[in-house]
Amino acid sequence: MSVQTAEPGTWLRRFHSGPPDAPLLVVLPHAGGSASYYQALSGELSGRIAVLAVQYPGRQDRYREGPVADLPTLARRVAEVLEPLADGRLALFGHSMGALVGFEAARILQRENRPVSTLFVSARRAPARPPHERVHQLDDEGLLAELRALGGTDERLLGEEELLRRYLPVVRADYRALETYTCMPDATVDCPVVGLVGETDPRVSVNDVAAWSRHTTNRFDLRTFPGGHFYVGQRTVAVADTVAGVLTGSARTRGAR
Repeated sequence: MSVQTAEPGTWLRRFHSGPPDAPLLVVLPHAGGSASYYQALSGELSGRIAVLAVQYPGRQDRYREGPVADLPTLARRVAEVLEPLADGRLALFGHSMGALVGFEAARILQRENRPVSTLFVSARRAPARPPHERVHQLDDEGLLAELRALGGTDERLLGEEELLRRYLPVVRADYRALETYTCMPDATVDCPVVGLVGETDPRVSVNDVAAWSRHTTNRFDLRTFPGGHFYVGQRTVAVADTVAGVLTGSARTRGAR
C-alpha cells in the first residue's frame, strides 16, 4: 500500500502529547465534522493514551480541497496514512460516519497484515443495518433542519450565510458518502469491537449499535451513555475513561453502563 497519495501531515492532527509507548488512538469525525471535535477527548486521554485526529478534506485548514463523497475511497485514503502507524498499538475510534470509515479502514489494514488492536464504533448503526435516510438529497433548508435535529453543530455557523455556503457542500458530500455506502452483511474485522451510543440518540438506537457484534470475529462490548447523538461532547470524561480502560486494561471507568 502506497502512502504517496495521502500525506500524514495533511490528514492527522495532534492536540496533546501522550505518554511514551502508550497505545495510539486515531479518532475519525462524523459527517460534517472536523478533527477539532475531538480536542476535549484528546485532552482527557493525554495522560494515558496518545491521540491523533483525522482531518478529512474540505474542512478547516483543508477547506480548499474537495470533500470525498465516496466512503470506501475515503477509508482507503485514511488507511494509506495509518499503515505505517499500525504496529500493534493502533486503535480506531469513529463517531457516526467515522465509525464506518474506521471499519473499512480496519478491514483494509487487516488485509495488509497491519491489523488494528481495537475498533470503537460510536453513534452509528451497524453495516448490516444500512441507512434508509436520503439526507444528501434534501435541499439546503432540509439539510439544516437535520443538523439542528441532531445537535452538535455550532448555531453561529448555521446562522452565517457566507460560512454556510462553504460548509453545506461538505456536509452534503459526507451524507452522500454515508448514505450510498453498502457492505456485505457478513463483512467482519478480526479485532475486538466496542460499540458506544447515547441513550436518547434520535437517529441511532442501542439495538442498532448492538448489531455491530455481527461484524467482528473477536470480542464485542456495548457501552451506553446518557445523551443524544453527540453524547461524546457531553460525557467526555466517561468516554475517555471507557476508552482508556479498554486499551490499557484499567478498570477506572465513570458514567458508562
